[in-house]
Amino acid sequence: MRNYPEYKDSGVEWIGEIPIHWKVLKVKQVGSSNPSKTNSKTTHLNDEPVVFLPMERVQTDGTIDQELRSPYSHLKNGYTYFEEGDILIAKVTPCFENGKIVHIKNLATSVGFGSTEFIVIRPDLQRVFPSFLYYIFRSDPLRSIGKHFMTSAVGLKRVPTEFVENFQIPIPIYQEQTQIANFLDRKTEQIDELIRIKERKIELLQEQRTALINHVVTKGLNPHVEMKPSGAEWIGEIPKHWITIRCTNLFELKHIKNTTGEINLSVYRDYGVIKRDSRDDNYNRISEDTSNYKLVEPGDFVFNKMKCWQGSLGISEYRGIVSPAYTVCKPKKFFFGKYFHYLLRSNSYIQEYKRLSYGIRTGQWELRFEDFKDMIVPYPPYSEQEQIANILDQRIKQIDELVLVEQQKVELLKEYRQSLITEAVTGKIDIRNEV
Repeated sequence: MRNYPEYKDSGVEWIGEIPIHWKVLKVKQVGSSNPSKTNSKTTHLNDEPVVFLPMERVQTDGTIDQELRSPYSHLKNGYTYFEEGDILIAKVTPCFENGKIVHIKNLATSVGFGSTEFIVIRPDLQRVFPSFLYYIFRSDPLRSIGKHFMTSAVGLKRVPTEFVENFQIPIPIYQEQTQIANFLDRKTEQIDELIRIKERKIELLQEQRTALINHVVTKGLNPHVEMKPSGAEWIGEIPKHWITIRCTNLFELKHIKNTTGEINLSVYRDYGVIKRDSRDDNYNRISEDTSNYKLVEPGDFVFNKMKCWQGSLGISEYRGIVSPAYTVCKPKKFFFGKYFHYLLRSNSYIQEYKRLSYGIRTGQWELRFEDFKDMIVPYPPYSEQEQIANILDQRIKQIDELVLVEQQKVELLKEYRQSLITEAVTGKIDIRNEV
């Protein structure tokens, strides 16, 4: 793609130079903000159900879920009103910075309402092509500049409506706006399709990773070995030469100790037990009273009582302390730690933690040691535990490297998409012959 033949200074730092026939206007000159809901469309709605968009129903890629409906009479006095063609901009952190911005197209009901954390911009159809204005809002500058104008209220920061209204934007002639918007529609859809393909590949690799762990830790490495029932339906069969034991014979509850000055550890779903910030050990040293904290030694099994069912657990490789939110179990029996790290974090066990968690029906999830200790675990010969763990280390590393490559490709595609939008809407590239 080429440049325009001639440029001029826009007078706006984020825009830079623009084609000589373009001009710069404020958003409020090409659209109105938060338009009134008192109009002919709403006069006779009464209890008619209309689309309702809480913040979680709007995605950062600009897509929305319109399935949620509520009577107009329930929404009219407490939520943000919008119509077909309007542009919604999330004003609250972190949604604003993350780009929760949507152009309402094909609205399923005559009108809609959304979270009070949206700013609604209604384009003036005589002055701006709506999709062109939407792409300007989706370019980086609105968010990168806007975050410096955010004001705080009770811990949450919001970008003022006045900032959006007075935001200066480049405006070409109307026909050119449509050409740019149509070009970006086509190109971004192509990029988004590539992103979807990459993300699906990542999902398949992660599913392969999960399936590999689930199979090997309960079935072993020999596909021809004779099997027997494990005694737990959710585990299934295990190799005939393996034994099973209960967790009470494998672990004992560890006592609380005062260990002020030890490294502060945390437990995450994807990584197990890690240092809170491995880049800076000073960050891990906490000065608060740690008399209720629990000492963790290498080989201890640690789980977050409230998040165990999400995979927040593992065998620790570190010495340190964890808060009272965690249960720490000391090994009673000799075993290869990495094997049980994989076993106890496998999907079958995580589902069982979920089933056993106290308060599952009230939302107060908690796995108690009294319930955990009765769980059955397979116990292969030590040499086989070691072999399984080492094989899993190798294969998972390979899968994780493939995932990382695909994730990097996704990020590059997203960066290219963003760069293309910004260059097109500011006139840095001439796409008039590309449409």
